[in-house]
Amino acid sequence: MGIFERLLTLWVALAIVLGVVTGQAFPALFSFLAGAELAHVNLVVAALIWVMIFPMMVQINFAAVRRIGQSPKGLALTLVINWLIKPFTMAALGWLFFRVIFAPLITPETAMEYLAGVILLGVAPCTAMVFVWSQLTRGDANYTLVQVAVNDVIMIFAFAPIAAFLLGITEVAVPWQTLLLSVTLYVLLPLIAGVLVRRMLERRSGETAIQAFLHRAKPWSILGLLGTVVLLFGFQAQRILDNPFAILLIAIPLLIQTYGIFFIAYGAARSLKLPHPVAAPACLIGTSNFFELAVAVAISLFGLNSGAALATVVGVLVEVPVMLSLVWFANRTRHWFPTQ
Repeated sequence: MGIFERLLTLWVALAIVLGVVTGQAFPALFSFLAGAELAHVNLVVAALIWVMIFPMMVQINFAAVRRIGQSPKGLALTLVINWLIKPFTMAALGWLFFRVIFAPLITPETAMEYLAGVILLGVAPCTAMVFVWSQLTRGDANYTLVQVAVNDVIMIFAFAPIAAFLLGITEVAVPWQTLLLSVTLYVLLPLIAGVLVRRMLERRSGETAIQAFLHRAKPWSILGLLGTVVLLFGFQAQRILDNPFAILLIAIPLLIQTYGIFFIAYGAARSLKLPHPVAAPACLIGTSNFFELAVAVAISLFGLNSGAALATVVGVLVEVPVMLSLVWFANRTRHWFPTQ
């Protein structure tokens, strides 16, 4: 990687600071940008995420996608982590911290709302940002696409019943507009665009043209990530500054959950002897969250200013720095896994 990519953690840290400072200094601007939403999906953030993941979509070769069925262990690992482990460990950690450890610090009502928020995050595995994490770990683009696509199909059927069970309520209304719009914006449209661009480049000069395009596009992908960080922290700048103690309380179980789930999955991937380009994205998919869906459900169930909505927002804020640290770890331990 070049110097720009190697110092990505520094740039993200600066982007976090810039987001908080500019969000505090120009609240009207960030309020305007935050209002550019459709079905709880911020269109400005969606455009930046699109810029991030588009280069990976150009890498996808559908001839290779058809061969993924011959090596299903990576896909199975992702699904087991996402649907049989992660929601339940998040619920257990949330109960332990908010109902036991932090009980003297918050009211029972607030504790239950925080618990509901982190549960919603735990039941909403990532759809968009995982393409970025896969790209940063040099993951198999074809395999990552299949993992995300299968995960999204399962989410349609599994999200509501698991969330309802863990929340202890009879029904959770899935915001279908948010779910479908996110999948369209983050998977379907960039995939179609990537396929069209790849075919055009193949006709021009074959693989040489594809690699030259990806080399030019990579800096834009990183800039899209940094722009997303600035916006996310700018949107929540006032909340961060007004209530840093609540942010800290919510962040602690989320951090333990995120690192814990990753290392459970990473250990399993190593035991299964998965190749690193499959293992790293498989573990990162199970670790990160579909925050638009979690935020939308929290708002619809508990209200915009509820503790549940705040907990889902904190999940957004901690995700990028934490996931970058896991990307760094995955890259440093590449030698633990067989080559593809």
